[in-house]
Amino acid sequence: MSIEQITGRYVTVEAAGRRQRIYFEEAGQGRPVLCLHTAGSDTRQWRHILNDPEITRGNRIIAFDMPWHGKSLPPEGFMTEEYLLTTEAYMETVLAVVRGLGLDRPVLAGVSMGGRIALQLAVHHPDAFSGFLAIEASDFQPAWYDIDWFQRPDAHGGEMGAALVSTNISPHAPEAERANTLWMFMQSGPGVFRGDLSFYTRDDSLVGQLHRIDTARTPVHFIVGAYDFTCTPEDARRTADQVAGATLAVMDEVGHFPMSEHPEAFRPFFVEGLDRMP
Repeated sequence: MSIEQITGRYVTVEAAGRRQRIYFEEAGQGRPVLCLHTAGSDTRQWRHILNDPEITRGNRIIAFDMPWHGKSLPPEGFMTEEYLLTTEAYMETVLAVVRGLGLDRPVLAGVSMGGRIALQLAVHHPDAFSGFLAIEASDFQPAWYDIDWFQRPDAHGGEMGAALVSTNISPHAPEAERANTLWMFMQSGPGVFRGDLSFYTRDDSLVGQLHRIDTARTPVHFIVGAYDFTCTPEDARRTADQVAGATLAVMDEVGHFPMSEHPEAFRPFFVEGLDRMP
């Protein structure tokens, strides 16, 4: 029998004009590192990093479930509304969690839509963070799928989501972690993955704004998987080239969900990224 070092708790914050009861997990001590999950999933994607004794020896790793995701329930009144994530609501939620947990300029590590919002925060709220790890992140990615498929009476939205993302996992990923990654998507709440993808594939407000990032003050490091076709290495490089002073690393054996699908291959790149942060 073994008990993991992860601790899970709740914090209630005000974000986007509403009270949000947010579930978060943490482990370690030292420099705070706030980690954001991908669209349609939750904090469980970060469990391997949270359980890494070497990483958590000098870093307080914190990951939270966005409202509507994982153990963070939707806000009151959700039964009468459609969930559609927006840039402003996303940024406000991340900043509210930073304030609610009393974090002093944490490193922000976001993946996929979390990487997109990390870039938005680097443009609009850089003073709240000490640096950014933009993982599987780009300035804009148009949809290559019809998100309305997630809202059909003759299809299971969670299984549809898992089928969609299964093609974006590296063939080098261990089978057990591939299955665990897909299971998290299968458990996504009705309409949640669709609402996340609405933000990810329709919000182009970051285009033309990346030149405003000052990496001398808050460094930005891009990490991308070679097997990611939603955000390809070329997409990440195109985006990084717009940020003066940004750095980029490509993971040879990884797809779009690195910390979850292939944690062993992701770990050295994450550690290197942390080493680049103040």
